[in-house]
Amino acid sequence: MASNVMSVVKGVTFGMASGIVVGFVGKKMLDDGKYGLKRKANRAIDTMEDIAETAKYIFR
Repeated sequence: MASNVMSVVKGVTFGMASGIVVGFVGKKMLDDGKYGLKRKANRAIDTMEDIAETAKYIFR
């Protein structure tokens, strides 16, 4: 049962994090030009990777 709960928690966590990233990138796309979007998208992807790494160690 605990395994199922942890799977749900992981799914919710990654879903929320990816939603935040998509929202951030979408807003910046409307505000910035092409160069700003690429730079911000790369930063958002790097941040998402860091969150995933941290979550992996937390749930271990």
